[in-house]
Amino acid sequence: MTANAAGTLVVLALVAVVNYDVVARSLFNAPFRGAVEVVQFSMVLIVFLQLPDVVRVNRLTRSDGFLVVIGKRYPRVTAVLRHFIETLSAIFMGLIAIAIWPEFQEMWQTRDYFGVPGVFTAPWWPIKLVIFLSATLCTIIFVLKILSPAAKPKLVRVDEFEEKE
Repeated sequence: MTANAAGTLVVLALVAVVNYDVVARSLFNAPFRGAVEVVQFSMVLIVFLQLPDVVRVNRLTRSDGFLVVIGKRYPRVTAVLRHFIETLSAIFMGLIAIAIWPEFQEMWQTRDYFGVPGVFTAPWWPIKLVIFLSATLCTIIFVLKILSPAAKPKLVRVDEFEEKE
């Protein structure tokens, strides 16, 4: 949840940067130098900082419709399919972590940066580190889901959200 909160703070910072750029560009004809680079940097951070929490609370974008439909009639088949999907997800997240680690090490050592020299530059290594940590944490979460008993799939309805408000 800490990573999710950090991702939310990055969103707020991004809103501030974009608003500053718009106001400075319109009123003072002095745009924020590096706004495009900050937006690119922030988008990757937002996605990967919030991904572990999304996985944890089962809100990862995927189609559970088939599992919900067969869930009542074939609960064991549903559990096996869900287990298989979570195993594949753990494997893919582990592969992402393994693949990004050498890139992080290289960027840490070379101090490589992105952006336009003299205008705005930022190092690549923080992005690579966030991707590595996020993929590692997602792998751990998926492994824990694999080891825990399968939860029954829930059908999410719009009226459930309206009642809570």
